Amino acid sequence: MEEVQYLDWNNSTQILNKAFEAGLFVLIIGPKGTGKTSLVRDFAKNNNGNLQSINFSLRTRESHLVGSKTLTDGTVTFDEGVLIKSMREGNMLYLDEINAAEADVLLRLDEALDDRRQIVLKESTGELIKAKENWFVIATINPLTHSGTKELPPQILSRFPVRIRLEYPPEKIELEIVKKHVSGEHESEIIQAIKLANILRQAAAVEELFYSPSLRETIAFAKLLDKGMSAKKAAKFVFGNVYTQWGNIEYQKVSDIITSMFGN
Repeated sequence: MEEVQYLDWNNSTQILNKAFEAGLFVLIIGPKGTGKTSLVRDFAKNNNGNLQSINFSLRTRESHLVGSKTLTDGTVTFDEGVLIKSMREGNMLYLDEINAAEADVLLRLDEALDDRRQIVLKESTGELIKAKENWFVIATINPLTHSGTKELPPQILSRFPVRIRLEYPPEKIELEIVKKHVSGEHESEIIQAIKLANILRQAAAVEELFYSPSLRETIAFAKLLDKGMSAKKAAKFVFGNVYTQWGNIEYQKVSDIITSMFGN
């Protein structure tokens, strides 16, 4: 499938370019599904950069970053992790959802991110790895309302002095983004779906609902319309049913909104 070009609606690419030229690491902050990963991929592609990435969770270990020893045919070798590889090769390193990482992992990362851009490979030969000149690191974080996220320690925050805030785009822009993914014959229904998504996002922002739909959902809604599904049904399957996870009252609240917007 052909990759859809990223729509840079708030000049984030320009900020990334300036930070890259200045050798300053970047932190992108925003809720899920606002295009953080698409932005990073697009930036790497436009700069002909080799992008290496790691997605953090509670299960991410230091060895994923630095590497680990393996036994092959009776010989112990050291498999270097994504951090070491990117430093050696001077590639772009994308640290996705860095505020889901455990403290010990962040501590090890901090060693490489300070101004000297170096790390001691104590797991292997004790070699001092110095990052190549054009090594560049971009990290993303989800707001603390997302499960599994923690506050980033100040010393890690200070390693990323350029911060981009990525919110959900204005409705007109979201429509443009969605239309890049579909045939575009259902504009009025898509506009309704974006309005619905924004109502649900605002309710989630003030904690009236437990879930905030992302751009992925509005794109999914439009794709179902392309396949001949009615707008009401598509809205139910994409936006409504997920709230069942939090019980019937939550689900009913959203169902009523869908009915009021898309009819019976």
